[in-house]
Amino acid sequence: MNPEEFFSKETNTWCPGCPNFGILASVKGALAELATEGSISVKDTALAAGIGCHGKIFDYVNLNGFNGLHGRVLPVCLGMKLGNPNLTVVGFGGDGDTFDEGVSHFVHACRYNANMTMMVHVNQVFALTTGQANAITEKGFVDGSTPLGQGEKPINSVLLALELGATFVARGYALQGPHLKEIMKRAILHKGFSYIDILQPCIVYHKHSVPYLNKNTYKLDEAHNISDFNQAIEKAREWDYSYEKDAKVPIGVFYETERPTFESQWPQLKTPWHAIDRKINWDNITREFK
Repeated sequence: MNPEEFFSKETNTWCPGCPNFGILASVKGALAELATEGSISVKDTALAAGIGCHGKIFDYVNLNGFNGLHGRVLPVCLGMKLGNPNLTVVGFGGDGDTFDEGVSHFVHACRYNANMTMMVHVNQVFALTTGQANAITEKGFVDGSTPLGQGEKPINSVLLALELGATFVARGYALQGPHLKEIMKRAILHKGFSYIDILQPCIVYHKHSVPYLNKNTYKLDEAHNISDFNQAIEKAREWDYSYEKDAKVPIGVFYETERPTFESQWPQLKTPWHAIDRKINWDNITREFK
């Protein structure tokens, strides 16, 4: 299958040069390769997106899905998975979308371990609404909403996912597309909740992060044991999402483990109730409302 088959007819309105284009290309490449390998079925793959620059990806990937409310990507994904456990479900969120409005959903998604993938575009600002600080914005960041500088330390989203129990945790960089594509493939194939933290520097409102990330990102190699939780925690703490010091920024798979998925523990989902052909008499059901 060719990645071009996932192209939609919608006009792309991302800023020229936005790293979101790299994420889009990686997603299409990952899905195409998985479909060609027979690992996924395109007709049984669905995506969900929230509100923000990231959310436009819903219009640019020719797949079934749902573009939901701000911060509500994960409950939509869970609803899809429970409605039809056979679906391959992929969610896209922004860092503000996920860790401000949607942080409670993220907490429980990591706990539940439903078999779905969440990819978060991390640019450390609310870019669509012109660059306000969010939960992952570095301390001291100056913008119209924080003219005296952001006062709080940022959330370390990779560390948070690990501590909350996500069974697959990775970080990619939008400007390293082939590497990101391979992470996406591994995440989608993982049986359980997969989280990918995708560094996607905003070239308008957070452009100072581009030279820093280009200089400091490095790929985790075979020496990193992805089944070692403590080692994953240590690697996650190497960079705290700030720019005060010259810290190395690891990208790759931090951790992968297995435990029962959310849907496998629901006895009512063991019977394929979602596939039952129901014969519904709508006339009887709606008669009293006519």
